Amino acid sequence: MGDKKHKVVFVMGCTASGKSKLSVNLAAYFPSEIINSDKIQFYKGLDIITNKITDSERCGIPHHLLGVIEDPEADLTVDDYCRYVEGSIYEIIGRGRLPIIVGGSNNYIEALIENPNTNFRSRFDCCFIWVVVLLPVLYKYIAKRVDQMVEGGLVDEAREMFVPNADYSRGIRRAIGAPELDKYFKAEKNGEQLYKDDLLKLAIQEIKDNTCKLALCQFQKLHRLRDELGWKLHQVDATAVFEKSGEEAANEWMNAIAKPSIAIVGDFLEENWSKTNMKKRMRIGVLSALVAVGVGLMVNWIGV
Repeated sequence: MGDKKHKVVFVMGCTASGKSKLSVNLAAYFPSEIINSDKIQFYKGLDIITNKITDSERCGIPHHLLGVIEDPEADLTVDDYCRYVEGSIYEIIGRGRLPIIVGGSNNYIEALIENPNTNFRSRFDCCFIWVVVLLPVLYKYIAKRVDQMVEGGLVDEAREMFVPNADYSRGIRRAIGAPELDKYFKAEKNGEQLYKDDLLKLAIQEIKDNTCKLALCQFQKLHRLRDELGWKLHQVDATAVFEKSGEEAANEWMNAIAKPSIAIVGDFLEENWSKTNMKKRMRIGVLSALVAVGVGLMVNWIGV
């Protein structure tokens, strides 16, 4: 029994694909806690820009490693990242619960798992779920989501952290949304009114473009992890969710993403998942998350 590996679930995918939502769905079904693995979300602040999951969206599920770094200019090294994540894994396992790791920092996740010095794979049995969205569909949603972030206060949030001549290659200021607004804030600070509105429009478009570039890089990285390193990534396709709206989107998410992912994790945990048991657990588990935050909020969270 002493050689038995601990079970860990990873929820992966491009930015804006619904990883956080799925992790909460799973944690509402299995006794679990969620570990953030998005390196930018380790930093305190810029909650809108970094898309940190809100308290209401967490549905009472414990979340770890969100906003734990106070210094906005501190560097989070790969070694730091691995220590943080492994520490949280063991804390959760010690409580007899399943660690669910979610985030888009795939290079750091690769370093965590493939590091020969830590022997992660010899100690942990990993289940990888990849939430897939066709890129043209995802790009369209990203543009919509950035507009929603702007309406929700993205510019004001970035303004509070603006410092002339800041180093955007370090710390939280690397987050997409901070460097793009630099020229706009400088013009604003200098009282340059003539082109200020144009600079803001350009900055917002640049945020959209850079977020799409990030999604492409993440997509390519996930393919490399699967095709070159041989990671067994269980794909669940959320494209149809993003092509629908309202309750249709919520139902599509439940049937195409939540239920298949629960089945994948159930098999991974070697538990008995009969169809009857699945239906019963769905009513008391995942669907409770829908009730907890309201269908309207959940539909918005899906991103359609």
